[in-house]
Amino acid sequence: MNNENKAVAKKKKKLEGPNKLPIKERMKIPRQVMPAQDPNVRKKNFEEVPFGLSEEMAFIEAERCLDCPTQPCVKGCPVEVDIPGFIKLILEKDYAAAARKIKETNALPAVCGRVCPQEEQCEIVCITGKGKSGKPVAIGYLERFVADYEREHNLVQLPKNAPPTGRKVAIVGSGPAGLTVAGDLIKLGHEVTIFEALHRPGGVLVYGIPEFRLPKSIVQAECDVLADMGVQFRNSTVIGKTDTIDELFEMGYDAIFIGTGAGLPNFMGIEGENLIGIYSANEYLTRSNLMRAFDEDEYDTPIIRGKNVAVLGGGNTAMDAVRTALRLGAENAYIVYRRSEKEMPARIEEIHHAEEEGVQFHLLTTPIKFIGDEQNRVKAMECVKMELGEPDASGRRRPVPIEGSNYIMEVDLVVVAIGNSSNPLIPQTTPGLECNRWGNIVADPETMQTSRKGVYAGGDIVTGGATVILAAGAGKKAARAIHKYLMEEVKK
Repeated sequence: MNNENKAVAKKKKKLEGPNKLPIKERMKIPRQVMPAQDPNVRKKNFEEVPFGLSEEMAFIEAERCLDCPTQPCVKGCPVEVDIPGFIKLILEKDYAAAARKIKETNALPAVCGRVCPQEEQCEIVCITGKGKSGKPVAIGYLERFVADYEREHNLVQLPKNAPPTGRKVAIVGSGPAGLTVAGDLIKLGHEVTIFEALHRPGGVLVYGIPEFRLPKSIVQAECDVLADMGVQFRNSTVIGKTDTIDELFEMGYDAIFIGTGAGLPNFMGIEGENLIGIYSANEYLTRSNLMRAFDEDEYDTPIIRGKNVAVLGGGNTAMDAVRTALRLGAENAYIVYRRSEKEMPARIEEIHHAEEEGVQFHLLTTPIKFIGDEQNRVKAMECVKMELGEPDASGRRRPVPIEGSNYIMEVDLVVVAIGNSSNPLIPQTTPGLECNRWGNIVADPETMQTSRKGVYAGGDIVTGGATVILAAGAGKKAARAIHKYLMEEVKK
């Protein structure tokens, strides 16, 4: 065999991977469809919608991976998970080892496997998905499978922490960015404390995402692992109020990471927005998710249970809110969105689930006025139809009102899910902390260093509302930079 043929044979052998199936055979395997609750059943309960892959389905899906030498999926992952590596371990049926492979760079695989938009990141660049009929490897499904398998079979192993460095780090906020920073720094031997404003850790993972999409037990399990590794949690502590950033330094913390998210809801600023029965998505979902208003028999958290519910917006939060409304007894649940479905930022899977459950979509529509009854409760809203004009700064076509298209929609509950801004509490109580004109903390995109020495920030507090995995990616950058700062600039 000449050198050229040897090179071709070597490359082919590498591509074929551990399952030994030829590439052409692997490309014929259909993408596995995750089983889920029947739509007519699930819209009446808060149990998780997808059941997850079976062991057999996970193995079949793993066989679809072509083990590409260039590994585009890894480059598409914000936390650089070794995707081909963990898929190979699935093919060896060592599922716990596959989960641990993911955890080398991602502390939250069970969470990310459920809510990460893989279709826009690792899966969109998957070679298996190229071509007219190709579908990418279901990387998110496989991530969820191995993480659940490890936990459900009591195979979770704590990584070995480095010897104590004597350095202390305070993390403000226990969302995905904060949890990622904590997981990385505790392994490096630093003392880590997470300060959380709410009464349980998880941040947006517990107050913003419904049980039917991300069970709270999953988030708690991830936090429990961090606690077992040595991370300390201080809940019900509002930094900026209970203590300030400067006071944390006075307590002996050598570095601080701010990961408080973007929790200040945006409103439309139109007539009637203060009527009873108009919620921000933050409040509506927090009451239902974290305060468990859906469980009337065990919890007395008040929440309005409308019959005709309109949710304004087209993102994942809007889908979470409208599907929650159905489960709280809505007879008609509407998405009211000013652009078309093509421009909706929500995940395709979430839109599909909402449609299956009977959510009605009023697209190219926006409210211009809320109408109340004698008790100041919302009873209707005046809407106007829109058409798409030229693209705006986001790259999406700008919606333009159609003159004379006004109409009245009867509603008794409205949830506003049009985005969030940053809570100003920490910037207002932290002298020298630079923010941009939107109130987001300014941080170096590579190190997440802020204008204050020893203070880092990442996630939605820096970028504005984004995804769980992007927040985790910022957390990884911050952890690397904080470790370097602690070891090179903080003297002990």
